[in-house]
Amino acid sequence: MSFLVHSETEVRPTEDPEKVKKAVTNILRGEVEVRQLDEWSGKIILEGQDQPSLERFRMILQRDRIRAAARSVLRRSVEGNRIVFYLNKQAAYAGHVSFSAPEGESPLGPIHVIVETGNPDQLIDWLAGQREERRGD
Repeated sequence: MSFLVHSETEVRPTEDPEKVKKAVTNILRGEVEVRQLDEWSGKIILEGQDQPSLERFRMILQRDRIRAAARSVLRRSVEGNRIVFYLNKQAAYAGHVSFSAPEGESPLGPIHVIVETGNPDQLIDWLAGQREERRGD
C-alpha cells in the first residue's frame, strides 16, 4: 500500500511555532518545514510517505478506542484518490486525535491533512480496522 501524506497547519500570531510543530508531529511523521509567511504568522508543512507517516495516527485511533468513529469520518472525507480531513490542533498537542471542521470549530484553526492513495478504502481499513474488527472498539 503506497500513499503520500501532506499536512498544512497555520501558525497564528499568538502561537509558538514549536508548539504547533509538536502538535503536528505528535500525530503525523515526515519531513517538517516551518515557513514564516510574514512577521506575525506562518505555516507548519509536513510531507510523509507510506505507513511510517501514519503509524502514530493509527496507534492513537486504536489506543483511544475511536476507530469506528474515525472510519466514519474518513469514509466521508474521500475525494477521488484523496482523503481530506482536519484535526483539532489542541487535541493533537496533547497526543490525541479529534476530528475537526475546516473552520470555526477552534479559534486556533485545524491541522489540514491530505492523504493521496490509489485505494482509499484499503487505507481506511488499515487505519481504522475493517468493519468486522470494529466490534472490540
